[in-house]
Amino acid sequence: MTAVARPASPVAKVAGLLGGRVSEAAYASGWAFVRALPAPVAARLFQAGADLAYRRGAKSIDRMRDNLARVAPGQDLDRLTHEAVRSYGRYWCEVFRLPVMSKEHLVTRTATVGEHRMREAVAGPRGMILALPHSGNWDAAGAWCGVTDAPFTTVAERLKPESMYDRFVAFRESLGMEVLPLTGGARPPYEVLRERLEAGRSLCLLADRDLSKRGIDVDFFGATARMPAGPASLALKTGATLIPTTLSFRPDGWEICFHPEVEHTDVATMTQAMADAFGRAIAAHPADWHMFQKLWLDDLDPDDPRLAR
Repeated sequence: MTAVARPASPVAKVAGLLGGRVSEAAYASGWAFVRALPAPVAARLFQAGADLAYRRGAKSIDRMRDNLARVAPGQDLDRLTHEAVRSYGRYWCEVFRLPVMSKEHLVTRTATVGEHRMREAVAGPRGMILALPHSGNWDAAGAWCGVTDAPFTTVAERLKPESMYDRFVAFRESLGMEVLPLTGGARPPYEVLRERLEAGRSLCLLADRDLSKRGIDVDFFGATARMPAGPASLALKTGATLIPTTLSFRPDGWEICFHPEVEHTDVATMTQAMADAFGRAIAAHPADWHMFQKLWLDDLDPDDPRLAR
């Protein structure tokens, strides 16, 4: 990912955000700038930045296109990839504007499917795990959970520089989330997540990609992908409810779908059930799936050490 090296127009900054890493200073200034704009102006700005990023192209966009070819065969890939880049631009526009969105806006613009499943789990004695793919706007969904009395704990990768990571953690905690660092914390995150579940609390975990040797191989759109074992493992060890949860955009807001609880069997079977729920949702809304990295094992180089167990 590339850094912003010199002052740029707002559209160029947005394009840089979509195509690569921005500096902390650019991120902070962009956040303040976008929050101050009227919402329609900010949306047009980010869409223009997405269009510019798509025209310029990048390895990450090529990878997104390859991923979309697997999940949406037969569709116009140029059009779909362009829509997906615009969807990702919309995600970032909304993230920048979340601090100035009202509770009423979040609640009235969020449609849900199967919400009773989540509410029953929150009210019950067991903990709850919401497992999500990288789709829609997970920060807006987290904010909605926070303002509707369903707070949760999540895990975030450390960003560089550290000041950017701190800013992002503070932002997400302001939305009602407890954020644990994936690395460098006082304790391993798995231990803390297990404690939260044993206390009857809730987790929200992004769970559609884990190419480490600890990941679980699943059949995903007819080929082998690897997804994290954590959600299923935590559910089995604590008795928590595991609910695959998928997100998509609506023209005037967001949709959250809470799928049926995954039956407690074994880690591999449960992870496959989670992948199946993700697959159905991604096939229905492919442009809202923001996967810029390799996911399927046969996309890795033959000598990639991650192929060896």
